[in-house]
Amino acid sequence: MRGKKKIRIAAAVAAALFAVYTVFVYFLVSACLVPSFMDKLDAFEDITRKCYSEQVQTADIKENRTQLLSETEEWLEKAERRKVQVRTADGYLLTAAEFPAESGEAGENGDKWVLLLHGYTGWKEEMYQFACWYHGQGYSVLVPDLRCQGESEGDFIGMGWTDHFDCELWTSYILEQSPEAQIVLHGQSMGAAAALIMAGSPEVSDHIKAVVSDSAYTSGYEMFGDKITEWFHLPAAPFVDSACVMLRLRGGYNLKDASPLRAVKSSGIPTLFIHGDEDRMIDVNMSYELFEAAACEKELFIVEGAGHAQAQDKSPDLYYGRIGEFLDRYL
Repeated sequence: MRGKKKIRIAAAVAAALFAVYTVFVYFLVSACLVPSFMDKLDAFEDITRKCYSEQVQTADIKENRTQLLSETEEWLEKAERRKVQVRTADGYLLTAAEFPAESGEAGENGDKWVLLLHGYTGWKEEMYQFACWYHGQGYSVLVPDLRCQGESEGDFIGMGWTDHFDCELWTSYILEQSPEAQIVLHGQSMGAAAALIMAGSPEVSDHIKAVVSDSAYTSGYEMFGDKITEWFHLPAAPFVDSACVMLRLRGGYNLKDASPLRAVKSSGIPTLFIHGDEDRMIDVNMSYELFEAAACEKELFIVEGAGHAQAQDKSPDLYYGRIGEFLDRYL
């Protein structure tokens, strides 16, 4: 009897520990991927402060950024803008801003479009400075809030995986407006990951002609593990694998699927990889790794002295000049 009692006690303790662990993993997933939960923890403010502290704060970057933002504000006052929405298969309403090309600005071989994709915990307005440049080059521009961010609905940030399915909806929207559209995917950070995953998909549209990948990571799984260590001072194992199980149950996707590195090995779409060599958030070596693995026509552009997603601020003329030259070859 005494032995059975010990077994029951041990089983009860194990069940309690498992319950506590499950609740903690639930917390980790919510704290990293659910914006409404992150708001309650003030996580957005913490992330913003940390991101700012890890950026390069040189005088030229600050001056260039101020100038770019000023030019963007002037453009926004004059540019035609429309709010557009699509609904996902799982019922979420996604929102984007559309900036139609000015009359007479379409390319000779069909309308030129760019789909601009922001990063983790971001919003579409962060990409308006890029929209300003593309619009000036004759492109129609579509800038969505990725699911669960900005004005778009959703339960979990997609780390590029669910986002690449959502971008297929935006591609369909573009083709409804311009059946002969030539589309560029331009993303930063998580947005770049989504663009790369989309480009490597077997179902990718023939209308997508080029990708600009700025500060992409190789793996959503790896990034999630890094954040668990960085934010909560915990080892990635076993928590990241447990989080993957929890996310599959709650969000319906596996972090291991969010793999730009695997996607580029199957991509046939010309891709320009951009990264700052002083990026402290996503190591520049990830872009080197993506570039080496990519099966498509490709170029690598490393900007000296730039931090995470700061290449355009470090050297705007060089940044946009390099993008312009790259796209001229494929559109």
